Amino acid sequence: MSTISTPDTQPAATRLSNGALQAEVAQLIVSALNLEIQPGDINAAAPLYGEGLGLDSIDILEVALEVSKRYGFQLRADNEDNVRIFRSLQSLSDHIAAQRTQ
Repeated sequence: MSTISTPDTQPAATRLSNGALQAEVAQLIVSALNLEIQPGDINAAAPLYGEGLGLDSIDILEVALEVSKRYGFQLRADNEDNVRIFRSLQSLSDHIAAQRTQ
């Protein structure tokens, strides 16, 4: 007998990664950086750094600090995966979903 995964049986982080968590992370970015855009205006697939949302390295550090405080894990500046993690809102949300402790 196989088990079918439904939204009610999936881990909470998995359920949130696609919708609510992504919206929450977009709000975190807008709030942390005092951006003059609505969180819903952030294209989940667009680059966060440089083109796309247009964040610079200081902005990324601010977002990393807020993520660390809110979700209970550290995003380190020397992590080789940072380019992948901060590639887009979607990739950042996916990383948070996999790593969060809160």
